[in-house]
Amino acid sequence: MLRLRSCVLTHLRLSSTPPPLRRSARCPPHFSKPQLRRRGLPRRHLPAKLPHLKPPANPDAVLAFLAGLGLSSADAAALVVRDPKLLCARVEKTLAPVVIGLTGLGLSRSEITRLALLADDAFRKKAIVSKLHYYMGVFGSTDTFFRVMKCCNVLSYSLERVVKPNVAYLRECGLRDCDIAKLCLQRPRIIITNPERVQEMVGCAESIGVPRYSGMFRHALNAVASFSKEEIAARVEHLKNTFTWTDAEVSIAVSKAPLLLNRSKESLQRRSEFLISEVGLEPSYIAHRPVMLGLSLEGRLMPRYYAVKFLKENGLLRHGPSYDTIIKLTEKAFRKQFICPHEEAAPHLAEDYDVACKGEVPTNFRFT
Repeated sequence: MLRLRSCVLTHLRLSSTPPPLRRSARCPPHFSKPQLRRRGLPRRHLPAKLPHLKPPANPDAVLAFLAGLGLSSADAAALVVRDPKLLCARVEKTLAPVVIGLTGLGLSRSEITRLALLADDAFRKKAIVSKLHYYMGVFGSTDTFFRVMKCCNVLSYSLERVVKPNVAYLRECGLRDCDIAKLCLQRPRIIITNPERVQEMVGCAESIGVPRYSGMFRHALNAVASFSKEEIAARVEHLKNTFTWTDAEVSIAVSKAPLLLNRSKESLQRRSEFLISEVGLEPSYIAHRPVMLGLSLEGRLMPRYYAVKFLKENGLLRHGPSYDTIIKLTEKAFRKQFICPHEEAAPHLAEDYDVACKGEVPTNFRFT
């Protein structure tokens, strides 16, 4: 560890040499914007107010340290804007040990630089190392961690009071760490939310028919995270009315596809009109296969229906599969089964289908 510390400090010192200090005292009582500009920090990025510096603060050493990490002058200025007190940090007692600790966790120089730009004031606190070590255990990779950090600075929240209780509770509900990581990519703030609110979310997920430990539970939490109990009840009622479902049918649909709760009223209405009025599906059929409501109406549901309908009407397809089977096929499989075999008999079918997939469904597919 001593050798690692020595190597890091030596490398950082050699990477960037601070400009000469034009002062007699070790540190001025206040570091001015002109002084920062003379050190290469762009005017437009500088903070409105700068901190009063007290010995042994050495802003030149801090700026040189940041440059040694690989930060540009604009990036360094951005850090100072978000955390002016960074200029007061002590390099050898605070910043260097942080970098050494992060390096020990396996972070590359570019990842440390990226972390500095996202972590704000957490970067000058030694606790960042232990916090990152914990998050790496939960998220499993630096990629997932950084994706969460882009949306929410989880490093600024207490592990003991907020994060760990939430993670422990989610584990008790049957979520593995990989599930929690996926949930955080969808709802980055869920593990830094008040623990009581997280417990309410779990209750809401159970209320829509998705039990703990089920494979759908993570999706249910994602679906209800932004809603109150009253809002969830209102959305369930709207689904019931839109698709003329019974209480039992709407419960089946929501438990199988919780993210239906996040669909807009317009989106649901258009799907109801097409699937029930145009395709002729029974509401109960849709309720037991609610995944179809999450598929693109213009890009999949409509063009595939019209293509198969055309084939049947022209005697090219006698016994086609169910509508549910048709829309579940991959695009490659659908074309192989329903488009390519009929290129000679219906030379315009592929072209018309391509047009339909762009949302421009023709009134009639052409036969000749």
